[in-house]
Amino acid sequence: MRVLIKPDYDALSITAANHVIKRINEAEAKGRDHFVLGLPTGSSPVGMYRELVKAYQKGRVSFKNVITFNMDEYVGLPEDHPENYHAFMHRHLFDHIDIKPENIHILNGNAPDLEAECRSYEEAMVGVGGIDLFVGGIGPDGHLAFNEPFSSLQSRTRIKTLTPDTRIANARFFGGNPDNVPLHALTVGVGTVLAAKELMILCSGHSKARALQSAVEGGVSQAWTVSAIQTHPRVIIVCDDAACHEIKVGTYLYFKQIENL
Repeated sequence: MRVLIKPDYDALSITAANHVIKRINEAEAKGRDHFVLGLPTGSSPVGMYRELVKAYQKGRVSFKNVITFNMDEYVGLPEDHPENYHAFMHRHLFDHIDIKPENIHILNGNAPDLEAECRSYEEAMVGVGGIDLFVGGIGPDGHLAFNEPFSSLQSRTRIKTLTPDTRIANARFFGGNPDNVPLHALTVGVGTVLAAKELMILCSGHSKARALQSAVEGGVSQAWTVSAIQTHPRVIIVCDDAACHEIKVGTYLYFKQIENL
């Protein structure tokens, strides 16, 4: 595990975007015909998406051979709703880069058969050779995608009921009222995320400090689903100083020093 500690959210976002750009360009340089990128929503990746758009506009990266799979989607939210993740992704990223529409994959929370939708999503990921780099965020309770506390660490894409804590955390996107947040979502599983060749987790702000501590210093536990990333052979956490308030001073200094070697 690598932990890259940055002074603030903007520096975190630049670092994360540069890593995505590096991996896409490496794949192109090797002559690969596509690169498969897993993407999150919520507030954590917005800055990274902003930096990716800037990089595309400057000619530093192209997304024409990138295939994307998003982590999750609300159930029953109209596709034109501003907080539907289809709308979110187009607003923050897809409408501003050269990605091919057919290469964009987002779960359909309005599908007539939600279980079939989840199965076909897993099959689509396998069909393109798996995820090369899965980017994710961390919830204050340690959830990864919409895998709430005590989710199976071997789970695959499925329907999940959102906890009151998650609905309260996401209420800021729904007029401040948790009751406006959908009760159910479709989400990739913890096992789905762990099947990726590489993981990059974004974590910013004091509210995520306990979750980061559990991910870095705690044991692997269903109570903190993000802790499952400890079992992955190739994972990077990009965080800011505010998110580090619960980790030990020695842990903080270790990761700060090792990245400067």
